[in-house]
Amino acid sequence: MSDNVYVGNAGEDAALDRGWLLGHFKDPGDPRHSEAVEIKWGVHPRGAERARWVRGEERTALLVLVSGRFRVDVPGRSVLLERQGDYVVWGRGVDHSWCAEEDSVVLTVRWPSVPGHAVPEARQEPPGS
Repeated sequence: MSDNVYVGNAGEDAALDRGWLLGHFKDPGDPRHSEAVEIKWGVHPRGAERARWVRGEERTALLVLVSGRFRVDVPGRSVLLERQGDYVVWGRGVDHSWCAEEDSVVLTVRWPSVPGHAVPEARQEPPGS
């Protein structure tokens, strides 16, 4: 890293920080530090699923399928991403969860970058169930 430029590989760098490539959680001197946006390169084996629903979301998110088959669940609806480039966007206040129906790679962009939303281990039922 020099001159405020970082060159890397998403697959390799993602393995170092639970998939996250950019956001508030990177060191302030790192060009990948941002309080405006977070970017994740998510590599998910078939059957992987979010441990708990995200509730009280404070960010807007865009999730783009790079490869595989990936389901995003929001209250009352499931969205299946199955063609490369399929995407879903949800706004603040939308609870959500996900499941990799096949080995999948997804690119997630969410904004703003805010601390919190650590994932507890136990899976939780959707809101209203």
